[in-house]
Amino acid sequence: MQKGKIGVTTENIFPIIKKFLYSDHEIFLRELVSNAVDATQKLKTLASVGDYKDELGDITIRISVDKKKKTITVSDYGLGMTAEELNKYLNEIAFSSANDFLDKYKEQSNAIIGHFGLGFYSSFMVSDRVEVITKSWQKDTPAVKWSCDGSPKYTIEEVERDRVGTDVILQLDKDSEDFLEESKIQDLLKKYCRFLPVEIAFGKEKEWKKDKYVDTDKDKIINNTQPAWTRKPADLKDEDYKSFYHELYPMADDPLFNIHLNVDYPFNLTGILYFPRIKNNIEIQKNKIQLYSNQVFVTDSVEGIVPEFLTLLHGVIDSPDIPLNVSRSYLQSDSNVKKISSHINKKVAERLHGIFKENREDFENKWDDLKLFIEYGIITEEKFYDRAVKFALFKNTDGKYFTFDEYKNIIKENQTDKNKTLIYLYATEKESQYSYIDKAKAKGYDVLLMDGELESHLINHLETKFKDSRFVRVDSDVIDKLIEKEEKIESKLDQEQQEIVKMLFSSQLKDRKSFIPVTEAMQETDSPVIITQSEFMRRMKDMSKLGGGMNLYGDMPDSFNLVINTNHAIIESMATDIQKGIGEAIKKQNESISSFDEEISKSEKAQEDKKEEEISQAEKDKLEALRKKKTKAEEKKKDIVAKYADKKPVVQQLIDLALLANNMLKGEKLSTFVKRSIELL
Repeated sequence: MQKGKIGVTTENIFPIIKKFLYSDHEIFLRELVSNAVDATQKLKTLASVGDYKDELGDITIRISVDKKKKTITVSDYGLGMTAEELNKYLNEIAFSSANDFLDKYKEQSNAIIGHFGLGFYSSFMVSDRVEVITKSWQKDTPAVKWSCDGSPKYTIEEVERDRVGTDVILQLDKDSEDFLEESKIQDLLKKYCRFLPVEIAFGKEKEWKKDKYVDTDKDKIINNTQPAWTRKPADLKDEDYKSFYHELYPMADDPLFNIHLNVDYPFNLTGILYFPRIKNNIEIQKNKIQLYSNQVFVTDSVEGIVPEFLTLLHGVIDSPDIPLNVSRSYLQSDSNVKKISSHINKKVAERLHGIFKENREDFENKWDDLKLFIEYGIITEEKFYDRAVKFALFKNTDGKYFTFDEYKNIIKENQTDKNKTLIYLYATEKESQYSYIDKAKAKGYDVLLMDGELESHLINHLETKFKDSRFVRVDSDVIDKLIEKEEKIESKLDQEQQEIVKMLFSSQLKDRKSFIPVTEAMQETDSPVIITQSEFMRRMKDMSKLGGGMNLYGDMPDSFNLVINTNHAIIESMATDIQKGIGEAIKKQNESISSFDEEISKSEKAQEDKKEEEISQAEKDKLEALRKKKTKAEEKKKDIVAKYADKKPVVQQLIDLALLANNMLKGEKLSTFVKRSIELL
């Protein structure tokens, strides 16, 4: 028997391995199965070139659990090792960089497994003792057993073993006994090993006999050794791609289409990315791309590894240039990974452009499902935007589609305002904003339908890209002010009449503090009263809902303008009736207010050149009394108008009609409106 001490300058590296990798301790199974696959493939290579003369026989890798002995065994019929190779690979090479590791990584947990050749030793994260029983493919070499109890001491001795290959036997420690549960091992094998290129067996297939499932003699193979991404695109049909998609995501709907990646320069990369059918809830769709290295699962947390917008895609990326590493932060900083990310970005854009050119009608039919991906890419990736402008689409309220350039050429003549700014009109809800859309179309304008959840961010982004252009929601102002032209409409009401009309409507908005009455000279055929909302404020609030860094606006209450058309016959008639009904009373209050204004002005002028201490208390009291009298006169004027409005149900009727047009009239108020409508009829 050979005894020895592993060549590590620290007294004991194993507690450090446990400490650093504890959160990822399940990784041990991936490492051991990956080693078994490597050994098996190497033996197959030797057999193919004639160096190994014997029959390969059954080369299935087997994982077994013994609950009584508290062991997990990983068995392969691969290359095997001689005593010398055991000593070299387990006692020397694995720790060749141990000194560097200890110097550099004592205080952090990044980039250990794979980076320092410690894959096999991850087994000590879960084990009190590890045994390796192995027989080399080389003729006349005895089988040997390596044993280590988690200290730097080990033993190697000759044993009996019939076939070439290796058994790794883990004696689990007390904290890791949950790995003795078959369901746990089954889940880990499915996660890490489901696409490895050598068949892996765990347990037996079951069949239903006498009212229960019983084991058969047939091995239960847990992996697909030839997943679709490892095959040539020419050998695959649409059904093969769909079938593989459902193998990855059994409960998902069919994808829209896929992109098969197959690159051998300047790095090796294969994979299949799918565009799933999603429209809402971005976050829940992430972590669907699986990252592999030579068919060995690395991670499904790919943010920072692939472009942000592509985290919405589903599928598989496989590259031997991706380090087989447990640390995502290490992956994100790896230069090969960054190159791969950039290349995937390019390939996705090329594929989308190709589909657009080959069959534009089909692309348009899929646009509503696709736009979330494309708009996300446009917003977050500068290089993707540069490519996407060739195939990204606008959709208008008539359901027609245009590229950015096509749409610009259609609207530039009619929708350029007096300041030479091109105005892109848009709606977010076709039904509730119908009346505004209808008015815009009556003026010869075209209206985009921008009803996606990223549209607020997209609009802001496009305004930085489109020269001398602005996006304006169709209900953000009266139609003639959405796109201002040189000609101006004159109001039929003078300033005093407009002020009284605003006061009249304001008195009937007591329980709607967020509505501000404003007067506007509009076309006689336009509605007497409409509701608008500031483009800036609404857009900031929309962005705050999506986490756009606009929380200040998100906390502010909604604010709307109640726009009164001073050229509509009803409003003009209302102003005339006010004059007849309460004109004299208003005139009297206006005279009082004007008189107080004059006296206040005189008092303020008399005090303006004096220092504070030079103004007598009597002067201060007089000015304060005048201001109070003016306020009282103003309140009396408002009260006169309010009492008049209370007797005129048409005022509230006009307000409710405007609210109804915006789907803002509900419940009891809607019922009251219906009753009032009948009474007025």
